Amino acid sequence: MQFFLEGFRPGDPDVRPEAARKAEASGVVDVLVIGNGPAGSLIAAQLAEFPHISTRFIERRETAMMQGQADGVACRTVEMFNAFGLAEKLNREGYRVTETVFWGPDEQNAGIVRTGRVLDTAEGISEFPHVIVNQARLQHYLVEKMGNSPTRLQPEFGMDVLDVTVPDDPSAPVGVTVRQLNVPGQPETVIQARYVIGCDGARSTVRRSLGLELKGDPQHHAWGVLDVLCETTFPDIRRKSIIVAPTGGLAVIPREGGYLNRLYVDLGEVEPGDRTLRERVTKESIVEAAKRLFAPYSFEPKEIPWWSMYEVAQRRTDRFDDVSDEERGTRSPRVFIAGDACHTHSAKAGQGMNVSMQDTFNLGWKLAAVLEGRSPASLLDTYNAERQPVAQGLIDFDRDWARVVDGKNPDAPEGEGLSTQEIRSRFQDVGRFTAGVATCYPPSLLVGEDTHQKLAVGYPIGMRFHSAQVTRLADTRRMHLGHVHQADGRWRLYAFADGAPITSDSSRLRALCDFLAESEESPVRRFTPAGADIDAVFDVRGVLQQSHGEIDPDDLPSLLLPVKGSLGLRDYEKAFTPDINGGQDIFDLRGIDREQGALVVVRPDQYVAHVLPLDAYGELGAFFGRFMNLLG
Repeated sequence: MQFFLEGFRPGDPDVRPEAARKAEASGVVDVLVIGNGPAGSLIAAQLAEFPHISTRFIERRETAMMQGQADGVACRTVEMFNAFGLAEKLNREGYRVTETVFWGPDEQNAGIVRTGRVLDTAEGISEFPHVIVNQARLQHYLVEKMGNSPTRLQPEFGMDVLDVTVPDDPSAPVGVTVRQLNVPGQPETVIQARYVIGCDGARSTVRRSLGLELKGDPQHHAWGVLDVLCETTFPDIRRKSIIVAPTGGLAVIPREGGYLNRLYVDLGEVEPGDRTLRERVTKESIVEAAKRLFAPYSFEPKEIPWWSMYEVAQRRTDRFDDVSDEERGTRSPRVFIAGDACHTHSAKAGQGMNVSMQDTFNLGWKLAAVLEGRSPASLLDTYNAERQPVAQGLIDFDRDWARVVDGKNPDAPEGEGLSTQEIRSRFQDVGRFTAGVATCYPPSLLVGEDTHQKLAVGYPIGMRFHSAQVTRLADTRRMHLGHVHQADGRWRLYAFADGAPITSDSSRLRALCDFLAESEESPVRRFTPAGADIDAVFDVRGVLQQSHGEIDPDDLPSLLLPVKGSLGLRDYEKAFTPDINGGQDIFDLRGIDREQGALVVVRPDQYVAHVLPLDAYGELGAFFGRFMNLLG
């Protein structure tokens, strides 16, 4: 973490100096975020970092959510939260899932027995674990983050959205009609915004205003959910457990704090068209079903802070913005939907909240780039193009996985069951998906071709940047390279050295740094605003092959020891060496070509956009020229 660039300031460094917020011209806000759920909170926290962007954040609830709903935080989501400086909080407070234990019927079908266990997340998938933290706490972290940001953004509660109107004139603002619920007699008002983001859930007013609907098929199967403090003889109550009992299925998810657990309880098939189910299901009926499924072990609830029930269904909308297929390419989107507003699924895979936040992590930096003038509005078309296939992939996966957890074979005729051994095997097969690291964006405006992939085989183009341990040159701190990536809208250029020492005239890494810093053709020079720090848009990091004892900071090219800020201070944190002492040489771990080196281009949302040779200056400039405006 860096601070004091603009001078010494005592106090908590997480609380940044408040900046003058952008005035709303003629009452028009740049971005209106609707919905204080995970998706809305994450994009609001992103946009709060930009004082030159005016943002409002509204929520229908009259107070912040305190409990219930989602709680599984995938490894990939913890990686994202690390970019916000929040991973340590998640890891400290959350329950860390290390194993998943499987239970099945005993030989007499009289009860359940343990049938096996596996690592919940395979070794090496991520440096971060799968954790369990209640959704309300994640939202609190993000709201606290935005409150400490330069803009001091906060949610406005009790704001009911009635309608969204998109004018035909692309220069006219979008109108959002709202009513303030906690002020009796308050008249309807219209918020005018350049862009609107609907994160307002499965019953989204924003989605309905766009004429979109969630399409898909219900699975006619109901599950009850309990957050419970209990007394039980079940031995794996503090381990994630999947139980397939003679009378149905049960999932045990230990929660944070050491005592609380969540249970997903199979309530059986639902008759199509049965609209009385919610009236019949009570927390007592869910408890009784859980007791039957835990047999022969006892289960006695002491307190149930929250409970609910849901019917399994997988649905999504045809698009995630306001531009129809016929209009695509003729105008840019101004209204977006994310999370449950555009895709819903069961809780079985634990992906709903995670994928929802990935939606808005994808969108936030793009909006910032457009609103700050760094990219044309056409960049925003990539949100729908990238995220809709991801949502469809999740729905396809969830449809099969929900049946697996029910003990059914999704590839066989109706009614054929799976043994717990088969369930365990399938669980291991889908580990990368459930960890959240399986997303791969295809070649596009923002993703290059794999022509040079062989230079860095461990960084597949289109997939998230897989961090590895390095040593920071200046202070010999052992750390993860990917942890320098902040949620600040900047691109990362990780330049892995070639075989020549950085001090040599034949060093390709040195030549690249000189090109980026000095050439008129450099994307750093062309696309960075005049007068801004040299790393304001492109954060270049060098990874050398020598150990930290073989080189001094003064040997580095100027780009890796830049002068920044109003005081003209040097940034000593741009260069790294392999973690030799820890036996974690990043060149070997990630398959970097030691002779040629490699330039790994990483998007602001942590996805690898391109792998290029260190001397591919023309290709690098052409890539960024596709979607960036000249600012230098």
